[in-house]
Amino acid sequence: MFPFAKTFFSLKRADLLRLVALAAALAVVLVGLTVAGVTWLTAGLVNFETGWLDSLINWLVGALTGVAGWFMLPSLVILIGGIFQERVIHKVELAYYPHRVRTDAPRFWADLHHDLAFTFWAIFLNLMILPLYFIGVGFFASIALNSYLLGREFFEAAAGYHLGKPQARQLLRQHRKVVYFGGLVITLMTLIPLINLMMPILAIVWMVHLYHAFPQEENNAGVSA
Repeated sequence: MFPFAKTFFSLKRADLLRLVALAAALAVVLVGLTVAGVTWLTAGLVNFETGWLDSLINWLVGALTGVAGWFMLPSLVILIGGIFQERVIHKVELAYYPHRVRTDAPRFWADLHHDLAFTFWAIFLNLMILPLYFIGVGFFASIALNSYLLGREFFEAAAGYHLGKPQARQLLRQHRKVVYFGGLVITLMTLIPLINLMMPILAIVWMVHLYHAFPQEENNAGVSA
């Protein structure tokens, strides 16, 4: 049921390595721009007479922003993955499920408005639980939250590609534990250096395989009840 090896083997078999590299570059750029922007803003607002103190504060702010960006990366995974979502699904299905390939061509960033709204909502929720870090449970709360968010969003993307979002949500409710576990795997992997840069693509691939692992008659007919 859980496509661990299949997900990684798909990168080569479905010819996804270039998309992985591009998604990783985008993730680095987004985090880098955030760190640079916050550091620049701090440099403009903080002005002590002691030059070394200014430099120290700027470095500290930059470092803290980088750490925050690292932990906010799960929220960015959907945004980056959404850019390539339909193309990745199409490639994986051509390689593994040719009888299920959709006839219309994959679109670039098929659900831009939704992906942007979700990203801001996910970042907001992650910011809301930051105080929990001071009482020692913030990390676990973050894992639980992002497992739910990423599992739901990526499964709805994979299943909704064929069924539409409303029916995809119905199918998700039937398999919520399996989907949540998939979200947990995705979330934990976003915390692993280098692997986390691949997650915008790997997460989509994982959920495509998970969706196709369910009985086809359930996907096509059962959710319409």
